[in-house]
Amino acid sequence: MTLPSTYKQMISTVSAEGELTMELVDKPMPELGEDEVLIRVEATPINPSDQGVMFGWASMAKATSSGSGKETKLTAPVSPQGMGVMKARIGQALTVGNEGAGTVVAAGSGDYAQSLIGKVVAVMGGGMYAEYRKASAMMCLVLQDGHTARDGTSCFVNPLTALSMIETMRMEGHSALVHTAAASNLGQMLNRICQADGVELVNVVRKPEQAELLRGMGAKHIVDSSSESFMADLTDAIHATGATLAFDATGGGNLASNILTAMEGAAARTPGAYSIYGSVHHKQVYLYGGLDTSPTVLSRGYGMAWGVGGWLLPNFLAKAGVEVAMRLRARVAEELKTTFASHYTDELSLEEALQANVVARYYAKATGEKFLICPQK
Repeated sequence: MTLPSTYKQMISTVSAEGELTMELVDKPMPELGEDEVLIRVEATPINPSDQGVMFGWASMAKATSSGSGKETKLTAPVSPQGMGVMKARIGQALTVGNEGAGTVVAAGSGDYAQSLIGKVVAVMGGGMYAEYRKASAMMCLVLQDGHTARDGTSCFVNPLTALSMIETMRMEGHSALVHTAAASNLGQMLNRICQADGVELVNVVRKPEQAELLRGMGAKHIVDSSSESFMADLTDAIHATGATLAFDATGGGNLASNILTAMEGAAARTPGAYSIYGSVHHKQVYLYGGLDTSPTVLSRGYGMAWGVGGWLLPNFLAKAGVEVAMRLRARVAEELKTTFASHYTDELSLEEALQANVVARYYAKATGEKFLICPQK
């Protein structure tokens, strides 16, 4: 197979003058080490975590695009406050795209690297919004026969996050979970895992139609934050499940505090679980997303046995160790078209992903919507 001498790569740069620029640049085809492979990227998803690198604190409501084809460019202003947050990346051309999948088209001289030529693999490690990506052969997840790049492109971030939530629950001594933005692709995966593993799950959604979606999937405990009875419903669901651990994808506002309040209210119904300092069992909410960018508000009224903190997949996997990470990856590979199947709202070329009207669609981060970049399109 004859390979081109260059390939297109999406980069994101913030200038000292306060402007975000996203564009496609030509990169020389990389040289491969002994144990490295070259992947022709065929599918790569746009995750909320990707958008943090793509756009940072830019004012995306004011974004504009110019040019066409490989000359397409997206620009957006960055406020003084945003520049303060992003000062460490000023002038740096950052590659974007956490995960993706494609076909191995070249390899170094190592035996294992050579064995991957022609295989469809998935990989995580950044820089996936490109036509080609160099990667360590050992970091590639070889997809099973019959699985396409589209099937495997989202097999890291969402599946491993959902599985790691369950692992966190077990490691920290909890027995049930609360999850927000529960009708998302990740939330649907978490429901399937919990049903298969016998874990009680409280699903927090924002719309009645999202509740219906999850109910159709067999979810038992669903509460709608837009309902007038939300707090009572949430407390009832937490009491029924015994959930004392929550993962909040919204991050801002008072949702984390409301969950802790409901956990405390549920605990108060259990004889012996209460003291003058509140319930004795530790209640924990992890913020793992930022769908709501407003400040996190805590209205303390849930005793002294509680915690709110950040949670990030790479940090968890580093703490859990290689054995746990490999076990989780093996399960994802086995259940790729069932438990961990992803569904996409639209498929975009690299150029289309830089058009302002298209960016507005995926930047909205609407629950249940997920966009896919196909660099060969």
